[in-house]
Amino acid sequence: MTSSPAAPGSRLASRLGFSDRVFVGPAARRVARAVESGLDAVETGLAEDLRVADSLADAASRYLYEAGGKRIRPVLTLLAAQLGDGNTDAVIDIAKALEMTHLGSLYHDDVMDGADRRRGVPAAHAVWGNSVAILTGDILFSRASQLMARHGDRAIRLQADTFERLVLGQMHETIGAQPDDDPIAFYIQVLADKTGSLIAAATQAGVIFSNAPSEFEEAMRVYGEKIGVAFQLLDDVIDLSAKPEDTGKVPGTDLRAGVPTMPYLLLKAEQDAAAGDLAARIDDGVARIAEGADAAILDAPLAELRDHAVTQKTLELAHTWTRDAVAALEPLPQGPVRDALTRFAETLAERSS
Repeated sequence: MTSSPAAPGSRLASRLGFSDRVFVGPAARRVARAVESGLDAVETGLAEDLRVADSLADAASRYLYEAGGKRIRPVLTLLAAQLGDGNTDAVIDIAKALEMTHLGSLYHDDVMDGADRRRGVPAAHAVWGNSVAILTGDILFSRASQLMARHGDRAIRLQADTFERLVLGQMHETIGAQPDDDPIAFYIQVLADKTGSLIAAATQAGVIFSNAPSEFEEAMRVYGEKIGVAFQLLDDVIDLSAKPEDTGKVPGTDLRAGVPTMPYLLLKAEQDAAAGDLAARIDDGVARIAEGADAAILDAPLAELRDHAVTQKTLELAHTWTRDAVAALEPLPQGPVRDALTRFAETLAERSS
C-alpha cells in the first residue's frame, strides 16, 4: 500500500513543533514548500560539506550531524528568506554555515560541561577523547568560515561577530559572575551570547541574503535573540523535570555539574530561611559531587527546587521573552512568515506550561 504524500507544510510544522494548520491557504503552502525545499538543499549540502579526507576527522565531523537534530537555525534562516527572494544560493550557504557553527559549539560545550550524551548518542569526547572532540569542533568552525567567505564582507562579519559572542558566552559561564555583577542579569547575558546570538544570526541572515527589505533585519535579529534566551530559560525548567524518559536527561544534570540555572539563581536571591537552607544543601551537594560523591545525593534537594516557586518564576520569565520576541515582529507584513514565526514562539512557550 502506497503512503499518502505529506500535507504541504507538515515537515516544516513538525520541526517547529506546531500543527501544519498554520500553513493553510495557497500563500502559506507556497512558503512551506519553499522552506522544505531549501531545507532539503541544506541537508544535502551539509552531508557533502562535512566530509573530510582524513578518516578520523571525517567520522568525528559527521558524528553529531548524523545523530539528528531539528535544524531549527536553518529553518529560521529559510523562513526569514521568504520575506525576500527566497532560497538564494547565499541563503543556502549561510544556513549551512550557521548549522555547522552550532554543531561545532556542541562538541566544545560537551567537553566543557562533561556531558555524557548528546542527541541520544554518547558525546563525541566519550568516543574519541577531549582533544579530538575540541579539534573536531574547530574543523566545523573552519568549514563554516569557508562557506561564509563565499559571500563577502557582510557574511564574514556576521560569522565573526557571532562566533565572538559564542566564545564570550561560554567563557563567562565558565568563570561565573564576579562580585560586582548582578548574578541574574549576568546569567541572562550568558544565555543571549551562548544561544541567542546564533539564532539571531540565523534569522537576520535570512533577511540579508535574500535581499529582503532592510527594515526587517533588526526585527528578525531581535526576534532570534529573544527566542534563544527563552529557549534556554525553558531548558532550565525542563532540566529539573521528574521525567527523564521525556527529556533524555537525568533531572538536574546542569546543576549536578555545577552549572547554575535560573531557578537556582532565583532561589539564591530569595530572602527567607527555607530558600537559604535549600540553596545551601544544593551547594553542598555540588561540592561533594565534584569530590567524587554519587550524583544521587542531590536527588531530594533538586526535587524540592523543581516544586519551588522560583521554578514557576523561571517559566513566567521565559514566557515574557517569547512575548517580547513576537512583539519584535511588528515591522513584518502580515502573512505566512510572520504567522509561522509567531506560532513557533507560542509553541516554545507551551513546552513547559
